[in-house]
Amino acid sequence: MILYAIYGVSGFGREVIPVARSMLKKEVSTPYEVVFVDDNPVANVVNGHRVLTYEQFISEGVEQMHVNVAIANSLAREQMVNRCAKDGVSLFSLIAENAVVLDKNEIGEGAIICPFSMITSNARIGRAFHANIYSYVAHDCVIGDYVTFAPGVKCNGNVVIEDHAYTGTGAILRLW
Repeated sequence: MILYAIYGVSGFGREVIPVARSMLKKEVSTPYEVVFVDDNPVANVVNGHRVLTYEQFISEGVEQMHVNVAIANSLAREQMVNRCAKDGVSLFSLIAENAVVLDKNEIGEGAIICPFSMITSNARIGRAFHANIYSYVAHDCVIGDYVTFAPGVKCNGNVVIEDHAYTGTGAILRLW
């Protein structure tokens, strides 16, 4: 049995768990379960998935555990990623079925590429990157670790974005 977790049961976590279900259904042939992990759960089940505290999650006793952290706060996201790594839980990335990822991109572990997003070519993207719906990363961009693009962010070619940046809805990033 493999356990896949979305860390965070807030709005973004609930938005990406269908992406995880769809992706895993196509890519994983062994038995698995998708759960939420939340440090302060308000329910035992959300949207049909069990909600576990972190302690419950790491105590499940399964062969493999993977996590994706769906928390907007980049510093909290980094802490959770490091906590999981310390406990032997690996990161997995989520790429929506209708997202477009073209040639020669380097995308760090734990990324979330939401529906209707695009990464063109030769981009270098750090770990635990969030590209919310309708986001765009063009050629030769360099994006740091724990960066968040809110819905509809457009990042034109050759732009460099440092670690922990949060770019708000509809922003257009370009070189002058």
